[in-house]
Amino acid sequence: MHLSRTARTLLLSALGLGLVVIYLPLFIVVLNSVNADRTFAWPPPGLTFRWWTAAWESSGVRDALWTSVQAALGATAIALALGTMAAFAVQRYRFFGRDTVSLLIVLPIALPGIVTGIALGNTFHDVLGMPLGLFTVIVGHATFCVVTVHNNVLARLRRLGTSAEEASADLGADPFTTFRLVTFPMMRSALLAGGLLAFALSFDEIIVTTFTAGAGTRTLPIWIFENLFRPNQAPVVNVVAAALILASVVPIYLAQRLSGEAPTH
Repeated sequence: MHLSRTARTLLLSALGLGLVVIYLPLFIVVLNSVNADRTFAWPPPGLTFRWWTAAWESSGVRDALWTSVQAALGATAIALALGTMAAFAVQRYRFFGRDTVSLLIVLPIALPGIVTGIALGNTFHDVLGMPLGLFTVIVGHATFCVVTVHNNVLARLRRLGTSAEEASADLGADPFTTFRLVTFPMMRSALLAGGLLAFALSFDEIIVTTFTAGAGTRTLPIWIFENLFRPNQAPVVNVVAAALILASVVPIYLAQRLSGEAPTH
């Protein structure tokens, strides 16, 4: 497809404008995290890292960070197990209702977060009578994290086919040996990419967390929301937000690189 110079210029201009709209606010958050002025004067009169020190010394931030890490790790573990098994079932087997099952697996990430949160909160508290806490947060996050693992594994299975596994079986390997020596090595990068995406998705989730966390459970996004409008906490909130931005880049970048790798045969 050949575009005229005017069309290319318009497309590049639209791309540049879109990137500015997305990333300029994020840049301002990062810049304000080192702004020497507590009221975020513009342009900044100076730069300082004292807000970063204050954030690290805050017990509330550290506790919320640890809770977020626990929730993300738990949700990622569940998502890896369920998402992988679901992807194998949908891709490798033919059964009645297969397309419906595939739709039901993907649906949670398409639903509005508030709908998922209300549904989970009512189920845990009213139907099952479970106290809300870290466990309910992990289960709530796992409902949509499963989708990222499922999609990554499903895409890899479609690219791989079954020829290598069939060759392994023809050479006398049992199913477990074939999975351990053939299937799993070819799936490893897809699993890692799905796990990284699931961790990032869980780590910054706030809507579902609001409805599934108990009074004593506070993740980092919840801590940010609770302290967002407290003037004395504003610099620390900017630091935490900037740290989340920087921390989110790493797993997403790695997942993108791993998802784009060619499978090893």
